[in-house]
Amino acid sequence: MSLPYAKVVVNPVAGGGSVARDWPQICRLLRDAGLSFEHELTRGIGDATEIARRAADTGYGCLIAVGGDGTVNEIANGILNSAHSGNVILGIVSAGTACSFARSLSIPQDYINACSLLTDQRKALIDVGVVQCRNQEQLLKRFFVNTADVGFGSEIVHAWKHLPSRFGHSINYSFRTVEGLRSLLSHRNKSIKISVGDEVKVIDSCIVVVANGQYFAGGMQIAPNAKLDDGLLDVVIVGDVGRSELLKLWPTLYSGSHMRHPKISERKATIVTIESDERLFVEADGVIVGEIPASFWVIPSALTIIA
Repeated sequence: MSLPYAKVVVNPVAGGGSVARDWPQICRLLRDAGLSFEHELTRGIGDATEIARRAADTGYGCLIAVGGDGTVNEIANGILNSAHSGNVILGIVSAGTACSFARSLSIPQDYINACSLLTDQRKALIDVGVVQCRNQEQLLKRFFVNTADVGFGSEIVHAWKHLPSRFGHSINYSFRTVEGLRSLLSHRNKSIKISVGDEVKVIDSCIVVVANGQYFAGGMQIAPNAKLDDGLLDVVIVGDVGRSELLKLWPTLYSGSHMRHPKISERKATIVTIESDERLFVEADGVIVGEIPASFWVIPSALTIIA
């Protein structure tokens, strides 16, 4: 596949700062793969979105994300907020801590094969999720490409904000795992009102995951039946599961066999809403975007990607 001249958006702090160290190697691999490009480094949160929107608006036909799920999410939002989004292809070099979206696309986790894939494989047209929620008393709307969640997962992501993030991929991943287990000790299931299509329920829930892709939290196959191009969101509802029960479930999340648990259900839908009298964070692609009440919906065939 011959790609147009590309803008490569590099997040130097991704992967616990490993991208800053590895960028010369990645740059060389991209050129060796035959990609013609210029690159730009991000400087802070939201920078990748603005770079991507500006690049799409000025005629770039290909944007390459070098980073993790948060970087990909920002770039996807920049593309989708451009009037020229239909003319842009998104490619990914997985270089973050989790890279769950890359897993959902079967993109290699090593630099050599990820860079080769950018010129060797075909394009895919995928769906995109949208979440609308409250952020500082205002309504915020944001696109997500992989998963969003309310409950235990978003609590963990919120706790990650306070972790050091400059020690490289492996140590960063270990810190996150430990923080996840610590969050479990203080977690309490919440009563929520959830609407999936025409079905409305009030339940006690540990977590609700609204999935476009299969993977979550760096290797957990949270929504094994999700497809990126079926025009539907997979809603995985983990009900009133206690701490000890959740610990037993934890290993099964990596194989997808948790779906056999009697307190876990799955629905496919185009629209989902979640409300509660309690405070609950909303996470999308590994980033806290706000709090409930939240609505989620799908835009079919919205983004062209190299996969």
